[in-house]
Amino acid sequence: MKSIVYVVAALAAVGIMVAISSSPKDGPVESAEPATAVVATPEVMAEAGSLTLEVPEMHCQFACFPRVQETLQKNDAVSEVVLVDQPDPNALTVKKVVVKYDSGFDVTAALADLHKEGFSSAQKVQ
Repeated sequence: MKSIVYVVAALAAVGIMVAISSSPKDGPVESAEPATAVVATPEVMAEAGSLTLEVPEMHCQFACFPRVQETLQKNDAVSEVVLVDQPDPNALTVKKVVVKYDSGFDVTAALADLHKEGFSSAQKVQ
């Protein structure tokens, strides 16, 4: 019985890896409509603190969360990125991270970095 569970888990892991590796990362898709420039006003934190970011495209804690964590920690003002506690430790159901930062942390730039990595719906939780 255990061997069946192991085979199913292995197939699921392979499926996840294929899905991650085949996600589009090659730049924007051409559109017939003219592009409109959106200029975001930088939101730079004056004091050290923490905030929560919701990342709906973060589907697992083994591949997606480490990508989110690595992306955010590239910012020198970020001291720690942790996954919000999950009700079920075997499933990622609460798709949020807590970012601990120093003064000078630019939330807008951090969200832009996540968008470039494929987490386009990431947003600051109010």
